Order: sequence, then C-alpha cells, then structure tokens
Amino acid sequence: MDKNIRYRHEWKHELSYMDLLEIRQRMTVVARPDPHTIDGKYLIRSLYFDNLKDKALREKVDGVNRREKFRIRYYNLDTSIIHLEKKSKLNGLGSKYSAPLSCEQAQMIVDGEIDWMLESEHSLIQELYCKMRYQGMKPKTIVDYTREPFIYDPGNVRVTLDYNIRTGMECTDFLNPECITVPAGDAPIILEVKWDDYLPDIIRDAVQLKGRRVTSFSKYAQCRVYG
Repeated sequence: MDKNIRYRHEWKHELSYMDLLEIRQRMTVVARPDPHTIDGKYLIRSLYFDNLKDKALREKVDGVNRREKFRIRYYNLDTSIIHLEKKSKLNGLGSKYSAPLSCEQAQMIVDGEIDWMLESEHSLIQELYCKMRYQGMKPKTIVDYTREPFIYDPGNVRVTLDYNIRTGMECTDFLNPECITVPAGDAPIILEVKWDDYLPDIIRDAVQLKGRRVTSFSKYAQCRVYG
C-alpha cells in the first residue's frame, strides 16, 4: 500500500425509510450538518466513466480488490463549481483525488474534445485523457441523488444519508438541468460512514441498527440497470 496516499475507512448500510428517520435524529444530536447544505441536504449530479468493456462496472460487481472509477460531479445544479474525481479502492479502504473543471472544460470532455487535457496543469486530468485516448474510456451515465451529510471532527468522520437515486440511463448530457433522469430500479436508502484512523464510539453507536450489515452497494452499478 502506497504510504503517500491517504486512505479512508468506509461502511455502507442499506436502510429503510424508518431507519433513515432514526439515524437522522441520532446524528442531529451527536454531529453537525455539513455547512454547504441547503436545509440540511444537497443534490448531487455525477457523470461516471467506463471503458468499452465496462471495466469499472465489472470490477465492482466481481468484488475486485483493487479498482478505480472516474466521475465528474457538481452540486445543487450549480455548474460554477465542477470537479473531476477519481475514487480508488484497495483492501476495502478508499481514497479520492480531485481536480477542478470549468463548465466549458466539462462540456468538452462530454463531447469527446479532449486534446486540451494533455496540457492541463492537473495530473488527474492528464490521466483521464490517457485513459480516454488509449483505453476507450468515455462518459457512461448520469447518477443523481439527494444527500444529507453530517460531520464529526474527531476522526474526521463523515456520515451521509443518500436517497432518491436516479439514472440518466445512457444519457451523458449532465450539464443540462432539464436532462431527464428516472428512478434507478428499486434503489435503497444508503448510509455511508467514512473516517480516517479511528471511528469514535459515539458515532459507532449512533449508526448501529439491528439487523443491518455492511454492504458494498454501488450507485454507479445500480444506475447501470438500464444499460
């Protein structure tokens, strides 16, 4: 494992609506809401990439120990702040790299106009260029959902409740606020807990629910149910 990469622990649980209400109430007591939310939540829109053989999707479904995926993301339909992100998994631990994109740059990537990426000052943009050029990676589908995030500073803990997961199917026009998305099958509510070196007991206790076990749910995989 590369000691220069910052890996984080992560738990995921599939919840019922009653579970959501219970976890929300507990987290309101012990943690603070993310200051970037609007009324305690925000909308997330991501555009995920994959290659011609659906490498990212297949590695997730097959539970490959070391894998990665690329996405472009913005919040609350605000395209003034857009980021390219690369998420990696190794031995169950996660890491994330990020690079800013302008609205124009994001649209060029969607349109396949990528030559400019090789000259970018951001190595992550250069890496995506190489994988689009030589591995056939391309935008695959839009993933929309609502997130309620909570923060607990000791342990750098982030607890999120994600729901209303929707897919753009094969649509990649993710900068268009009028782009139609549909419910991603029977997608559950997802609780995610992420932390650095340790998870404080107060959070560990707050997120425990009887009969709920850690899952490996993937929003991207769920949103590929239609293709």
